[in-house]
Amino acid sequence: MIKTIAIIGGGVIGAGWLARFLLNGWDVSFYDPDPEAERKIRDVLVNARHALPMLYETSMPVEGNLRLCSTIKQAVQNVTYIQESVPERLELKQKVFAEIQAHCPEDAVLASSTSGFKPSELQEGSARPQQIMVCHPFNPVYLLPLIELVPSPVTGPGHITAAKETLSMVGLFPLHIRKEIDAHIADRFLEAVWREGLWLIKDGIANTEEIDNAIRYGFGLRWAQMGLFETYRIAGGEAGMAHFLSQFGPALKWPWTKLMDVPELTEELVEKIASQSDAQSGAMSIRALERLRDNNLVAMMRALKQQGSAAGQLIKAHEKTIAVRAKAARALRTISRTIPIDWTDYNGHMNESRYGQVFSDAADSFLVSVGMNETYVADGHSYFTAETAIKYMQETHAGDAVIVETEVLMADGKKLKLAHQMKRADDNRLLASCEQFLLHVSLVTRKSCAPLSPVAEALAAL
Repeated sequence: MIKTIAIIGGGVIGAGWLARFLLNGWDVSFYDPDPEAERKIRDVLVNARHALPMLYETSMPVEGNLRLCSTIKQAVQNVTYIQESVPERLELKQKVFAEIQAHCPEDAVLASSTSGFKPSELQEGSARPQQIMVCHPFNPVYLLPLIELVPSPVTGPGHITAAKETLSMVGLFPLHIRKEIDAHIADRFLEAVWREGLWLIKDGIANTEEIDNAIRYGFGLRWAQMGLFETYRIAGGEAGMAHFLSQFGPALKWPWTKLMDVPELTEELVEKIASQSDAQSGAMSIRALERLRDNNLVAMMRALKQQGSAAGQLIKAHEKTIAVRAKAARALRTISRTIPIDWTDYNGHMNESRYGQVFSDAADSFLVSVGMNETYVADGHSYFTAETAIKYMQETHAGDAVIVETEVLMADGKKLKLAHQMKRADDNRLLASCEQFLLHVSLVTRKSCAPLSPVAEALAAL
């Protein structure tokens, strides 16, 4: 299956879309009239290549091909999914969609990244309104999975289904919003918090850093894993949501919010906010702030992945679709992955306990390849590690792409001895090695025993 999409517009969002698809093995046709567009997308790709592979325990697919196009016509011909990310001006978007529809296939999905316009507005005057919908992402698109998928009443059901399938294939979460509304769902929440923040600064109650601290040290952490209503469900205690609403509902009538009023963005207020923001984080470049943001997101999302919760559950499901297992009939490459940021210690390199995890994962991959799958274990048999010996040769850092090659040193009845070598993927430099002794065990008696079919036959062949 040839997987090809077109990206029209290469700002922060368009470049993020491009990186998400390209790093998942899709070919991307790209168009943006900005003479600096190629440099900008290359900058975003540097950060995406650093961050996205860290979410997974397996290597990403081989990158797709990036095709830089000189016209919209060249970009969208013979493409079945097109993501528009041009500046947020309705007339411009309608003009771009008209040009896209003049050259793209009639069954192609035309998705807009707009954060505010309704799909029915985008469809005004279009030749085929059924093709057009909103697929609004969140920055950075190459890490954050949420896509607000908003059709209008005339958007084609087949186009909606095709969009969902395409987005899901690259690990995104298309949230189907059944009724179109200005600013969709998520940005309406953000707008509420943003307005309150502007008032707090204007009235001299808090500065930009204090407001950010209130979010990142408090409810932001809760929202990251449970959202709004599940967070308040817990706040209701054993009595549940009804108790929470009865207890805190009266506060909705208190004058806590200025949501219905907006402070005028005078030159004085703009300067006040800008100077506070510069004092807060102006010492770091935008690229450095993006790298810090990405590293933090990776670490938090990997923690959620370990718990199988929220965004982490989505990553685990996507990982299964991109994992490539080695075949037992050839030299075994049991691990191919990128070292994540949360595996490093105060010395800046991989913590020794993580080497144990890598080699344990390598053994698991080997055992699956010889037939010790979930069914085999469920039937009451497995291998237990009895002894390991690890040697450390070179430092390993976050972002390093590594492979592990596994060799069978001994397969004698219930005894199995493996040798693993962890190497840097780009130059094959040996980073660490491990010899691992395992015993085949009955999970019923908890005693060692000879392996059963098909594991016994596979080991004999090796």
